[in-house]
Formats: sequence, structure tokens, C-alpha cells
Amino acid sequence: MQTLEKLKHRVWYQTPVSETDRPILGAVVGDRMTLMIDAGNSEAHAQLFLSELEKLRIPSPRMVVLTHWHWDHIFGLPALDIPSIASNLTKAEMEKLIPYQWTDEALDERVKSGIEIEFCASAIKNEYGNDRSIKVKLPDITFENILEIDLGGVSCQLQRVGGDHSPDSVVVYIKEEKILFLGDAIYANLYASKWNYTADCVLQLLDALEQFDADTYILSHGTAISKAEYQVETAMLRKAARLTEEFEGQMEEMKNAYQSSVNRELNGNELETIQYFANGYELKGPSTGSDI
Repeated sequence: MQTLEKLKHRVWYQTPVSETDRPILGAVVGDRMTLMIDAGNSEAHAQLFLSELEKLRIPSPRMVVLTHWHWDHIFGLPALDIPSIASNLTKAEMEKLIPYQWTDEALDERVKSGIEIEFCASAIKNEYGNDRSIKVKLPDITFENILEIDLGGVSCQLQRVGGDHSPDSVVVYIKEEKILFLGDAIYANLYASKWNYTADCVLQLLDALEQFDADTYILSHGTAISKAEYQVETAMLRKAARLTEEFEGQMEEMKNAYQSSVNRELNGNELETIQYFANGYELKGPSTGSDI
């Protein structure tokens, strides 16, 4: 069951649903207006978020920002009669979705051809059932790298940071609350034959995220975590990235070196992360960096 959680004085978020791949949706409440973060994976998802805000008498959003182009963050946009904001790269990727059909047959064919992935196709079927009246609504306002929005008493910095998950990934930094809404930025690339990270891209992303003075971080398919918890996660990513470069993507050597450095058995998250880096090296070879 989804719930609406108050994080700090001006920030609320709705919990995610893994079965249908509903990400966290956020609301930043200023003195003049409320900014919604991400539009949801369906109109029903967006409408539920709005109704929960209304029940708690939280002012309705006057704008919405999209963190990246993936379906679960944008398909709720037609339910929102407010201006939408996204990076220019996000808009370009969304335009590619407009001609698509969303029937089982169309989804299965795109999975077969490698355009879509089975994980997302299954989640779309679960979220929508037999009613696939999906419309792609393009953002009204675009920016290239950085945009700042003053909501009155609180401001949000939107910044494109890229990353393996999606090169158009945008984070939202809520300065006065010291909260960084990460979206899916630090997740792996899922749109590939093997889910993967690449060393240079991850290291550049983490360096870019260090500029934000945050004490709370929100992961779209997880929860809000403390700075200490975030640092544990990023330290693991940095270590795995460096081992990938050192051992040229050799999984067993990377795993053994990581295990020696921590002097214990590796947990499931560490093993999965190392595998993703090994996959990235196998698929792409030595990293050449990102476009950020």
C-alpha cells in the first residue's frame, strides 16, 4: 500500500510500488507554489498522488519536473494540467515513444527486438491491465543543464547529471531542506542485453553529486536515506568502479580483491554491483567517460 510521507517541513513523498514499478513521487511546498517531482507511471498513479495531497490539505502542484524519460516517470503526465519541465534530452527521448503501440503484442515485439526490456514490459502490463490507453505528453519547458526554481521560501535546483541508468538523468536539490532527490541517477543501465555500470561514468556521476550539500537522499525505487547510508552506497560504487579498471572487468579477480579489502564475505548488493560493472566492461570495453 502506498503512503504519503512527510520528510521535512516542506517536502513530502509517496512511497513506491515494486510490482508495477511505481517510483516515488515528491512534492516540495513553497510559500507561493508546490513543485511535483516526477509524473508517475500512469494517470492513476498521478491522480492518487494528487488525491493524497488534497486529503492532507497540501497545496496542489503548480509545476512538475521529470527526472528522466523512462515510462514509469512520465506516463502520468496527461493527468496533470500544469506546466511540465524536463531536460532537452528527456524531451528528445520522449518524442521517440510517441509512435509506439502498447498492446501485449507490440510490447513483446519490442522486447524481442531489443528496444524494450522484459522487466518494463511486464510492469506496464501489471500497471495497466487490459486498458492501455497510454498517451505520451511532451514537457512544456526544457533546459540544457541547470535550472533553478524559487517556490517561495524554498528553492529547487534542477541539474542534469547523467549516469549509466539514463544520460538525461536530472536530480532535484532542495537547498533549504538539504535534500537531494536522486531519481534513478545512481542505478544501473537496464536497457542493455545485460544490466550494467561503466566505471568512468559512475565516477563522474558521483563526483558531480558531491557538489550538493545534502543530508538526506531520495532514491526513486527505494526510500529516503541518510547521508551516512548514501556514503556507504557510493563508497561501494567507487570501490567497484576502481576494481573494474584495475582488473579490466574480470569478475572473479574483482570479487576477490573487494573481499580482501573488506576482510569478510561479500553481501548480495556488493556481488550484484560487481557483476554489473563486469557486464559493463564486457559490453563496452574500457570506459571513455560521459557527456556531462
